[in-house]
Amino acid sequence: QVQFVESGGGLVQPGGSLRLSCAASGSIFRLYAVGWFRQAPGKQRELVAAISSGINTRYADSVKGRFTISRDNVKNTVYLQMNSLKPEDTAVYYCNVPKTYNSDSPVSSSWGQGTRVTVSS
Repeated sequence: QVQFVESGGGLVQPGGSLRLSCAASGSIFRLYAVGWFRQAPGKQRELVAAISSGINTRYADSVKGRFTISRDNVKNTVYLQMNSLKPEDTAVYYCNVPKTYNSDSPVSSSWGQGTRVTVSS
């Protein structure tokens, strides 16, 4: 089972940028697709970006063109570069393995501590 530790969140003004990191445990990390999920206050958790075990990526419509997901299999880390941030991006961001690359649902109901992103002036 792959486990994740998220970091890089913080307070940023609208239009600003942040880079989130997700450090994974396990030597088989490179075999899995990985997704960045977020949960805003009072809302359900949603998938915002996913990357396959290779180089394929996909994004929720709400972040397309602003967020970029990438991975470094040597460092066992997945990144989420977030640009042009909006107040509606405010949420706690988590990593998890989706059921498949094209699935919006995680394979595990176990979540890390997440990293909080607050977009506010």
